[in-house]
Amino acid sequence: MALNPQLFANGMPVPFVNELFVLARDGVEFEIDKIPGSPSGSVKAKGTIYLSNIRMVFVAAKPVGSFTSFDMPLLFVHGEKFNQPIFFCNNISGQVEPVVPENQHRALYSTHNFKILFKEGGCGTFVPLFFNLISTVRQYSRQSAAYREAEAAQPRVDPLQASQTPVNDMMRNAYVDPNDPTKIYLQQPPTESQLRRRTYQPLPTEDSY
Repeated sequence: MALNPQLFANGMPVPFVNELFVLARDGVEFEIDKIPGSPSGSVKAKGTIYLSNIRMVFVAAKPVGSFTSFDMPLLFVHGEKFNQPIFFCNNISGQVEPVVPENQHRALYSTHNFKILFKEGGCGTFVPLFFNLISTVRQYSRQSAAYREAEAAQPRVDPLQASQTPVNDMMRNAYVDPNDPTKIYLQQPPTESQLRRRTYQPLPTEDSY
């Protein structure tokens, strides 16, 4: 994960090199724990979820203290589950591991628990796309890991390797639930600049095309 990733003025996440956005879903409620600076350690906010071939990014409609957005690399998500409680709204819950800076130890960072609640409209478009995409990302990651082991490479996982995952056919063939307000990006959304991030690590300036 990464707290408060870089955003454009319109709220769109600044993309990584080779990142393709799959969808955006407004009107969700997002819950996340272990947030530094939060009085209870947890944050609950309403806003928009963006899903790409690399990550999910929640962008709050209104800041909650210093919290404005939250970035979850798909390769670091696990334990995801679709929940359909009788008396509450449908939701996806799971855990996400932190993106640890190269010069710091993993033990200093805790696993986060998250929940995405669909309080406005259905989720018949979002849920299948999310689970199909994360399954495909993991499949490509396993193939890449096998290659790295053969090459005796370092075991550290690069979340940006998920950019190799093909998503075009998945997007074209996605089922669209008329009760789900999810917006599918058949073409990439326009951005305010050609800026592209190249790493999860903070840099003074970002490279661009």
